[in-house]
Amino acid sequence: MKFNFKIEKKLEGTLARAGILNPPHGAIETPAFVAVGTKATVKALTPEQIKDLGAQVVLANTYHLYLQPGDEIVKKAGGLGKFMNWQGPTMTDSGGFQVFSLGAAYGKGISKIVKITDPSLMIPERFDDSDAPRLATIGNDGVSFKSHLDGSLHYITPEKSIEIQHNLGADIIFAFDECTSPTEDLRYQEEALNRTHRWAERSLKRHLELNALRQAQGKQGIALFGIVQGGRDEQLRKISAKAIAEMRMERVDPVTGEASFTGFDGFGIGGSFAKEDMSTAVKWVNEILPEEKPRHLLGIGEPEDLFMGIENGVDFFDCVLPTRLGRTGTIFTSAGKINIENAKYREDFTPIEEDCGCYSCNGYTKAYIAHLFHGKEMLAGTLASIHNLYFIVNLVKNIRNSILDGTFHKYKEDFLKKYNTK
Repeated sequence: MKFNFKIEKKLEGTLARAGILNPPHGAIETPAFVAVGTKATVKALTPEQIKDLGAQVVLANTYHLYLQPGDEIVKKAGGLGKFMNWQGPTMTDSGGFQVFSLGAAYGKGISKIVKITDPSLMIPERFDDSDAPRLATIGNDGVSFKSHLDGSLHYITPEKSIEIQHNLGADIIFAFDECTSPTEDLRYQEEALNRTHRWAERSLKRHLELNALRQAQGKQGIALFGIVQGGRDEQLRKISAKAIAEMRMERVDPVTGEASFTGFDGFGIGGSFAKEDMSTAVKWVNEILPEEKPRHLLGIGEPEDLFMGIENGVDFFDCVLPTRLGRTGTIFTSAGKINIENAKYREDFTPIEEDCGCYSCNGYTKAYIAHLFHGKEMLAGTLASIHNLYFIVNLVKNIRNSILDGTFHKYKEDFLKKYNTK
């Protein structure tokens, strides 16, 4: 299955590009920020609100939907988009990051981005198995885990992950992988990378089989992105990028019977990154991955990281940050983040940002939103999340426009200079 990806313009001297991807449920202008709807819902927002703030695509979580309500139920509902009443393109991740968060990272305070210079992360005892009970255990064939909902036991293989994702029916899905902490030693990173590559082959094989069945049934095909891992090590990252880029499986057309060799439709760049060297890791990978296919930097959403990723050839980002921060009263502005619960906003009768086009800024003041947070009202998280998601989605759109009109470097300099003043 190949979706048409067209590069409209490249930014000279960088890997940045503006393009258009055409999945079945509508064109996506890239670079693009993907709204995260973990359980088939972007928390506190309706699909109409998501569309109105400018989001083009929504990503849901395979692990969570497998456990609740179950991928078979989503399939019976007509797939992820129909189930959640989202008319646009959809993605699902593979569940690989949950293997990391429920396994090696469980109870240790390791997230998607860490500062490798943080002394607390360099204490060996912090990563002992005795530190916290793991809910996931990795084997060569797959991952066994206990449900965080009821403690029930489950076993996910690469084939099972792909089958779940085909049931969920998103336009774009991801191969099953092992995400590793940047604090892991080189020996383990090598073991995990080899495992990820074997799982990628198995994911691709099962995907091609299921896509052939879809084609035989007259259904739209699904695109599969392979995931590059390798941690902080340059050699491992480059080995992974080359292996995933070159991976091919034989595909037999169910109608004509003709055989061909098919690879991944696009690529995800995975891993829990060290903040200090994330840009180099992304550049290492994107200098090797084929230019004609889209690339997705998984789980990244800070403004400065969006500029970094785009400059180094990233086409898609996803992150829970805009809505997670919004629900706790932390709000993005062009001058940096603010905490709306601070006392100075109780009598501030201006919008979050005067020139913002979002629903929240066009109808509500900081004083009112602060009141909602202090009063523990549900609307508080909705209004803050609308603004935050609008801010990030449209920041990426503006960066795209700056590539098209040749003003990227000035836009980046002006934005970050103002954004970092607070």
